[in-house]
Amino acid sequence: MGHDLSQDAEIWDDAYKLNRAHVFHSWHAQRNLDPTEVVTGHGVWLKYGDGREMLDFTSQQVNVNIGYQHPKVIEGIKKQAELLCTVGPDYANLARGRAASLVARRAPEGFDKVFFTNAGADANENAMRAARLFTGRDKILSSYRCYHGNTGAAISATGDWRRKPNDYSRGHVHFFTPYLYRSEFSATTQEEECERALAHLEHVIQFEGPDTIAAVLLESVPGTAGIIIPPKDYFKGVREITKKYSILMITDEVMAGFGRTGFWFALDDYDYTPDIISFAKGCNSGYVPAGGVIMSDPVAHRFDDIVFPGGLTYSGHPLAMGAIVATQEAMEEEHIVDNAYTIGKDVLGPQLTALYDKHPKIGEVRGKGVFWAVEMVADRTTKEPLDDATMKQIVAEGDKRGLILGVHNNRIHVTPPCVISADEATQGVEILDQVLTAAGC
Repeated sequence: MGHDLSQDAEIWDDAYKLNRAHVFHSWHAQRNLDPTEVVTGHGVWLKYGDGREMLDFTSQQVNVNIGYQHPKVIEGIKKQAELLCTVGPDYANLARGRAASLVARRAPEGFDKVFFTNAGADANENAMRAARLFTGRDKILSSYRCYHGNTGAAISATGDWRRKPNDYSRGHVHFFTPYLYRSEFSATTQEEECERALAHLEHVIQFEGPDTIAAVLLESVPGTAGIIIPPKDYFKGVREITKKYSILMITDEVMAGFGRTGFWFALDDYDYTPDIISFAKGCNSGYVPAGGVIMSDPVAHRFDDIVFPGGLTYSGHPLAMGAIVATQEAMEEEHIVDNAYTIGKDVLGPQLTALYDKHPKIGEVRGKGVFWAVEMVADRTTKEPLDDATMKQIVAEGDKRGLILGVHNNRIHVTPPCVISADEATQGVEILDQVLTAAGC
């Protein structure tokens, strides 16, 4: 982290100019963009082009679980690059086989096969494809409060605003999942919210026609939608309903998996087994793009003698596989998942909750592991969301103080890398406290 940027001023100036001249950014109107230059990183810290070192409370796209520039992952990529940079998906390759075995061992018993994709969106695409082919049915049920990716079927399965201008895929039906703070079911307890949400789901299935539904697709913890922690028994109830009507259950672990909630998979904390699991992000912390689908044995064996009509040129790309192997091994050797659990229980949970008593515009704090949301409101009684201008001010105040904050609508998402130390987590929360005071919250 000791690089002298003064010698490279012209290079970094060129980096910004080239970006504005040629890079088309996602999810933004392009004209007034002012992207920040990032030079390097280490652990939970990023170094900006202006020389500032920033504590990252976002993990970028909530994917850098193992932190920046982890030496074991870099070495794993280097070794694979020296051996074989690329090979098509039809070949056997040791890195691909090792990556699949390491991912599968984190799934419930009876999940032995992994289909690799490029990212989380196409993981969900292929999970839905497998469910439709397995059942011979068309419809996919998913939540209004979810995000499953920006490819054709994945964006139609998504419930938020991004679905509306992209909604071309057929056969998608949405329903409400539990969210007690803004209950759709007039519930006053988690037990009521769970019971009424399950009744609602079953009614939707009955009215849509069970024999038309291939699968229910749910994030284990809805991430972009608000880090909404489901009631303890919700997924067991969903599993009972799907079995009752011979519908498959797909669990999206793209954001919540590989340590984010303090478990290898977030579903481990809910005592149920789905039929299909999608994953990406934390499997190798985004060092090389990768995702995939873990199929239960019955689903995988459906394609023993018939063709699975899906594939990608870079399915199981060797460099991505080398990154997965190194990440999985390092996370186990260094007890990184355990660290995420402990940081959530002993540091982020108590300290973020303490902010509630100091700042009247915090409506709710919720989360687990290194996956937390601070929901901001104009008034605690009405729960009116805090205005966009103040939320932007919160991000700006964090930037002034060396803290990178992620904001989604009226929520601050606190999602640092799983390797964050107790001291670093405390430092970040202390800065957040200052930020909220400066923003009048």
